[in-house]
Amino acid sequence: MELTFSLFYGSVRSARQGIKAARYMENKLKERGHKVHFIDALDAQLPLLDKMYKEYEPGQAPQNMEQIARKLLESDGILLVSGEYNHSVPPALKNMLDHFQSEYMFKPSAIAAYSAGRFGGVRVAMHLRALLAELGMPSISSLLPFPKVQDNFDEEGNPQASFIDKSANRFLDEFEWYAKALKRQRQEGTPF
Repeated sequence: MELTFSLFYGSVRSARQGIKAARYMENKLKERGHKVHFIDALDAQLPLLDKMYKEYEPGQAPQNMEQIARKLLESDGILLVSGEYNHSVPPALKNMLDHFQSEYMFKPSAIAAYSAGRFGGVRVAMHLRALLAELGMPSISSLLPFPKVQDNFDEEGNPQASFIDKSANRFLDEFEWYAKALKRQRQEGTPF
């Protein structure tokens, strides 16, 4: 079954290290034959939330918001690659997520987190789980932490540690399972 995923990357800092992990995950999904929409907060340039996409009249939303909405509607699952800012969600990622709502409904999400330290961003994952459930895209049970992101990937996003591919493959196996299951179920209809 062919799948389409949107991958959210939410850091807008200079000298971003997490982009290497995000590119790695994009490549892993493409290697599995999936279509990937890479949605980068730095490129998206969404304003601080004033109006959600759904609050605009059809065809009146800003072009960048319209493009993201189309990608989300096409997607079968949402992958977040997130750093940990003060044990929580990066503000640009939170802002980007908050602009949309119904576009996420009844689709699974998955969380790949990273940090410069050895915990791999697991604390942000706990915050994201609650947020993603509220947005209608509950996360799969597995997490994919990337510790010491600055050392564990080269500039092109190639892993520099043997555990990365093994962990990522298991994580993506689970994510694909949920994406396929919910895609079939959405085709039969949704509760609302």
